[in-house]
Amino acid sequence: MKSNSFFTFHYLLLLQLWGIFCIYQSPNFVVILTDDQDIALGGLFVTTPLCCPSRASILTGKYARNHHVRNNSISGNCNSKYWQNKHEDRTFITHFKKKGYSTFYAGKYLNQYGKNEVGGVKHIPPGWDKWVGLVGNSCYYNYTLSINGKKVEHGSDPQKDYLTNVILEHSLEFLSQQNESSPFFMFLSPPSPHAPFTPFSRFKSKFSNLSAPRTPNFGMNGGMRKHWLLRQTPKILPPSVIESIDDVFRNRWRTLLSVDEMVYEVYVNLKKRKLLENTYIFFTSDNGFHLGQFSLPWDKRQLYEFDVRVPLLVRGPAVEKGVEIKHPVLNIDLAPTFLELANISIPADVDGESFAPYLKKSKEKLSNRTSFIIEHQGESTNEPIPGCPQYMAGEVHTCEIDCICEDSWNNTYTCVRQLSDKENLISCTFKDREVEFCF
Repeated sequence: MKSNSFFTFHYLLLLQLWGIFCIYQSPNFVVILTDDQDIALGGLFVTTPLCCPSRASILTGKYARNHHVRNNSISGNCNSKYWQNKHEDRTFITHFKKKGYSTFYAGKYLNQYGKNEVGGVKHIPPGWDKWVGLVGNSCYYNYTLSINGKKVEHGSDPQKDYLTNVILEHSLEFLSQQNESSPFFMFLSPPSPHAPFTPFSRFKSKFSNLSAPRTPNFGMNGGMRKHWLLRQTPKILPPSVIESIDDVFRNRWRTLLSVDEMVYEVYVNLKKRKLLENTYIFFTSDNGFHLGQFSLPWDKRQLYEFDVRVPLLVRGPAVEKGVEIKHPVLNIDLAPTFLELANISIPADVDGESFAPYLKKSKEKLSNRTSFIIEHQGESTNEPIPGCPQYMAGEVHTCEIDCICEDSWNNTYTCVRQLSDKENLISCTFKDREVEFCF
């Protein structure tokens, strides 16, 4: 009897310890970050509507004013030596690495990654064990990858070179090496739906009958209350421009079909390997995109919600199905949220706030944020704009269709966005001292 009692006691104790281990086992993470994917309602706010500054904010949890990545150029600190020396070794993933996580990155990193003057393909950002980094900006064919510091060229064969599919192949290889013995963090950054809007061959005829959403501000001039960039747009968009907008819209959706397949395959593989229930999956984008709003054909860089509001979907342990966070969530909140969910200390110098309590419907440490910053450093080119004599060199940027310009040196703004149950407004100051109030 004593022997049996002794065995039973230790067996129950073992079960209790195993239960505690399961509860506190470090979770896995899969983050899928698309490029320029907007959303009309709901989702996440980005604090700057441009790829490189926003991605730097996601990695650091800081506003652009504090990580100093101003635009997509090396001179604007996009993957510059300054970025590498001052911020890259403090991104959220470095804390995961110290905690013993196996880490993996595949796809677009920062727009100037892999350029020779900033370390080339041999440079692997700290914290990543396995690295499949795209050299330069988003594309779908004819690109270069840094695979663990080695240069690998890809051509234009749809069966082996389409970038989203290549990222998926590398991600499945990484997952095949994972098990329950140690946690992992996997970050996937496909090019979709960024320009040049090239769909995979199997999807080229999809959505042929669809048109870009005709929002209330579609094809209409911004009016006298808007910044001059929105006042210079046509009062009515020409039919040829609208046709181009619709074509871009369809191709953007087509590129996202490959992302749909990526998400599905990752989900299925996590489930097969019995890793799904201990894995957080985050799906979001770096910034939004406009298509005809205020008669701007297509780009980002504006302070309005079509450029700063993006999808945010989360699945994972203790995250209840169908829960919608009403509280404002920002891209700078992602890093501290990842860290809190992994039970890793959040650095004191981050600007963002963890929204982990909202995911778990906790009543503790809920944020009282009612305002946040949206900012952008406008750009211009020193060269004259071909076919657009009305603009001086050094004045505007990104004038790709009918002399409608998307950016300018004084499209440099700081906005305070106030959003709560009681207020919904934004006030902005531009570099040229124009002040814009939007209610």
